[in-house]
Amino acid sequence: MTGRPIYLDHQATTPLDPRALEQMMPFLTTAYGNSNSAHLYGREAARAISTARQRVAHLIGAKNPAEVIFTSGATESNHLAIVGAALAKRPQGGHIVTTAIEHKAVLAAVQRLVDHHDYTATRVAVDPHGHAHPSDIASALTPNTVLVSVMHANNEIGTLQPITAISQITAHHGILLHTDAAQSAGYGLFDADELGVDLASLSAHKLYGPKGIGALYLRSGTPLDPQQTGGGQERGLRAGTLNVPAIVGFGAAAHLITSDTTPTLPQIRAMRDRLQEQLLAAIPGATVNGHPTRRLPGTISLTLPDAEAADVLDHLPEIAAATGSACNTGTSDPSHVLTAIGLTRPQARRTLRLGIGRTTTATEVERAAALIAQSAAKHRPTRSSAA
Repeated sequence: MTGRPIYLDHQATTPLDPRALEQMMPFLTTAYGNSNSAHLYGREAARAISTARQRVAHLIGAKNPAEVIFTSGATESNHLAIVGAALAKRPQGGHIVTTAIEHKAVLAAVQRLVDHHDYTATRVAVDPHGHAHPSDIASALTPNTVLVSVMHANNEIGTLQPITAISQITAHHGILLHTDAAQSAGYGLFDADELGVDLASLSAHKLYGPKGIGALYLRSGTPLDPQQTGGGQERGLRAGTLNVPAIVGFGAAAHLITSDTTPTLPQIRAMRDRLQEQLLAAIPGATVNGHPTRRLPGTISLTLPDAEAADVLDHLPEIAAATGSACNTGTSDPSHVLTAIGLTRPQARRTLRLGIGRTTTATEVERAAALIAQSAAKHRPTRSSAA
């Protein structure tokens, strides 16, 4: 093997766009002021943060830039949204509704409320495509429900949820709606106002920005109990000295998505479809998970007929891909997402997650299809070992 592997793990993280890095560099070197300081260095940092906030707000369709609260990433945003909103609404009730395929950061935040604050929670099942039906969400609501959390796009199978229909249900009942939009925002598919959500979690490194920075969209008027207090930053909702270089990079990456200087969704979808078609043709019996049409344009979740996904990738250094969520690394348990859509444990272990991004080339797609098919064939169990 020569050179670096073909990168097909864009759900886990995306490469930092060089143009975003370029805008970050002054704030890593000479423009090092604390944005809370009143002198020139501080004012310089504060202006840069204001610009970045406007750019992120524009990307997600927020009416007011002040609705963007910077955090360390989507995990923190999920925690702040779920725990903070639920505690703020505690006088109205103590029941939360979510789905069986949420990111583990969401499920963990909900479980914290159950374990330590005496809340109850309902996980709504999804159909075999990973689609949460609004009628099932409505059926799970009780007079005690204060918060619903449904991710916009799944990080493993890519299925997009009917958030607009769900928001109409929650708004009718006066219930807050949170969504994890970490996967969808980078495609320019997330519009907070159009979808009608009250809270949304974002992560810069999922949209070609730097790691360690994210945001919480908080619709004006939405109650929230701060979870990190101290210096009063971010309108008192998230204390701590702001990470100016990362925030600038986040804003720059958001601006690139809205400025029409990156590959279009049809281009990414076309490469995804080409890779999918070639793999299905070369590996008889392979199946694709997720909704056939309402799915992120770069995602393929492929279940192999008889080869272990880990074996296929372990012997394929030319490809950088995953067997499931990167957040599940180090555990032998099958993906909770895949079992929730009806896959057996053996099927889940035979599932690859492939992610096309805007840096993927057509040549890489052709080579990846051939290499994955070859490795899958090589690692099929023999008759004697399968017996």
